[in-house]
Amino acid sequence: MALRFYNTLTRSFEEFKPINPPRVGIYSCGPTVYGSSHIGNYRAYIFADILKRTLSYLGYEVKQVMNLTDVDDKTIRDSQKAGKSLRDFTEYFTQEFYKDRDLLNIVSADIYTKATDYINEMVSIIETLLAKGYAYKSEDGSVYFSIEKDKEYGKLSHLDLGTLKEGASGRIKADEYEKDNVHDFALWKSWDKADGDAYWETSLGKGRPGWHIECSAMSMKNLGQSFDIHTGGVDNIFPHHENEIAQSECATGKTFVKYWMHNGWLLVDEKKMAKSLGNFYLLQDLSERGISPLVFRYFLLGAHYRSKLNFTWEAIGGARTAYERLAAEIFELPSHGNINQNYKNKFTEFISDDLGTPRALALIWEILKDSTLEPADKKATILDFDKVLGLGLDKLEPLILPYNVQALLKEREEARRAKNWQLADEIRQKIEDLGYLVKDTEQGPKIVKKGSANATQSTA
Repeated sequence: MALRFYNTLTRSFEEFKPINPPRVGIYSCGPTVYGSSHIGNYRAYIFADILKRTLSYLGYEVKQVMNLTDVDDKTIRDSQKAGKSLRDFTEYFTQEFYKDRDLLNIVSADIYTKATDYINEMVSIIETLLAKGYAYKSEDGSVYFSIEKDKEYGKLSHLDLGTLKEGASGRIKADEYEKDNVHDFALWKSWDKADGDAYWETSLGKGRPGWHIECSAMSMKNLGQSFDIHTGGVDNIFPHHENEIAQSECATGKTFVKYWMHNGWLLVDEKKMAKSLGNFYLLQDLSERGISPLVFRYFLLGAHYRSKLNFTWEAIGGARTAYERLAAEIFELPSHGNINQNYKNKFTEFISDDLGTPRALALIWEILKDSTLEPADKKATILDFDKVLGLGLDKLEPLILPYNVQALLKEREEARRAKNWQLADEIRQKIEDLGYLVKDTEQGPKIVKKGSANATQSTA
């Protein structure tokens, strides 16, 4: 079937037709580097990763740009609290993001853009908007976008234009705001004492950019004035992506982005996960409970990227069991097989239908149960699929057990041979307390480390 995606702009499924095939330009909203990204943020980045992998798998030449927001209200506020320069403060969290990215097996973007490196490009767009009459200077020297001048404002978020125009007479200088606060938004913020040393001397005056103009400048500089796909979470639709469209298209007179793709919320106990609410988890929190980053990735792929997904410890525990079982089975399969074309066709069909990862995961289990396939062919086929899924199944390694765990395994096997089941269960619990899981099979006990893809068969 043809590759198709759900386009937020049109609210419909559309066949994907890139502007300049086979090249595809993707801009993905990345982290604001004022703290460690939480697992809700990583749903957006893993979704973008699956999209990039899918396009590459299908033969497209992908160029992905991801921004790193290193100047905005939050980065300024928190760098001052920490008593650090804006650059030093944001660089630390940038490196933390890169570490998490690698742990989650996210393919690196082709270009990471820091907002502070694109001030000149932002100023140029703002000057164009001023010249065209879409922007104006306020009394304090800040520059605002006039939403009433843009007749198409609201087309992405599908807000009522009449309501917007009634509320457009005011201005809002904050980077983030709610739908019921629709006002002219800041493109350039004149300096005040609260900004400290976060300012630039430009033709617009002494100040700094607003959040929204940053992404327009970074994306168009690297992908052109019109490009194929823009990704982000549903929370970015308004105001951020709506404002990106307005300022970009009014400046260039061209369509900014052809396909807008957004992932759904990752909830925690059925509530929005957010730093502002204090109900979020970091990857480190998962690791402390024996949940590896790749287990979290497996958990996310079990739901469609556009659906709401509720995070609970029970649910992630189920994902861990499934992933560790999958890793153990893949590890034991022989290598050097052939990819089964029938299954590959099914997989391609599933991922081509708006990135259908739940069906793709189910297909892997179907392959493992298929008695008509050679074991080596099963492995070759699944590893081919993992080029898209990114579960690290091509990097599985044998598990080297600590001496005390080996001793407990041997003691447990002796208890089992003596049919002392109570003692065997007690020893199993001791092994689990040390961070390992035991699975009894016809070939003997298999053991995996909690939260790890590595597996081994005991020689006890």
